[in-house]
This record gives sequence, structure tokens and C-alpha cells, in this order.
Amino acid sequence: MVNVNDLKNGMTIKLDGNIYLVLEFLHVKPGKGPAFVRSKLKNLRTGAIIEHTFNAGIKIERASIDRVTMQFLYASGDSYNFMNMETYEQIEINKQQIEEEVPYLKEGLNVELTFYESELLGINLPDKIEYKVTSTEPAVRGNTVTNATKEAVLETGLVIKVPLFIEADEVIIVSTKDGKYDSRA
Repeated sequence: MVNVNDLKNGMTIKLDGNIYLVLEFLHVKPGKGPAFVRSKLKNLRTGAIIEHTFNAGIKIERASIDRVTMQFLYASGDSYNFMNMETYEQIEINKQQIEEEVPYLKEGLNVELTFYESELLGINLPDKIEYKVTSTEPAVRGNTVTNATKEAVLETGLVIKVPLFIEADEVIIVSTKDGKYDSRA
């Protein structure tokens, strides 16, 4: 149990049967009435972000989240297979649980799986990942307006916008936060 006055960003708590990550919190002491804590919480099961107000001084249950680094092995239909590199234990995850991360997965990529007790909450990708460009349109001469871009298909099938100078078979770095081109590798 933890006092709401001791909330910190990044802390995980259990509230109304759900597991939440504390994104923001603010202690408010109005001139009249009791103090309270206003917070912004992310539901780790659904991804929904809610705002919640706690009365000051109450206790809430802390959720202990386990993070395990695993390597993505392969996809087979709608299931994705990961292996713990220390124990060689393999885990199979359904595509629906990791839909947002699927376009970034490539064989041999190390990711962090988050668990609450034995329930998988999701996967955390590295901030930036290197990909090989499999195909891209040729740059059109004279098409050099500021920040001119073209579409490129990456080895995972992900299509992103890249600068005109990027060619097929080049290795580039892509940000997984927004899915945008970052730089050449």
C-alpha cells in the first residue's frame, strides 16, 4: 500500500480492479476544504488514459510490474513468438494483444515484455530501430521543396516517409514513438 501523497510519475497502482501507470499528478491544497491529489493515469490493459482525483492521505494498492527482456523470433499466422535469452523459455502472443507494435517487429529484435503477476500487459519497443529499405520510389528531379519526402517500404512491410536521398537497400533508423524516419544507420 502507498499513500496518494507519495505518488510518483512512472509508479504503477491498482485501482478499481485495473492496473494503472501514473503519468502525472498534482497535489492541490485549496483555500477551503481538504487537500486532494489530481492525477492522470494510463490503464495498462486497455491503453486508455483517465483523470482521477484522490482525497489526500488515503492509501492505494501498488501494482508490481515485472519487465522481462525477450527476443522476437518469428510470426506464425496471428501468433508472435518471443524467447527469454536467459532461460530460453518461449512465449506465444496473439496479434490482438500487440497490434500497435507488430509493424515494428523484426526477427532478432530485443523487446521488453511487461507482466502483472502472470498476465501479459504489453511489450515495450526500443526507442529507435534499424531497418533495411526494401523499396522506394526514385527521387524526382526538381522536386526539392523544403523537407521533400517519398514513401519507402521497410523489411517488415512498414511504409514510412523518408527524405529523397534514401535509396533501396539502405539501412535507416526509425523512431518507434511516432513511426517516422530518424536518420541513416
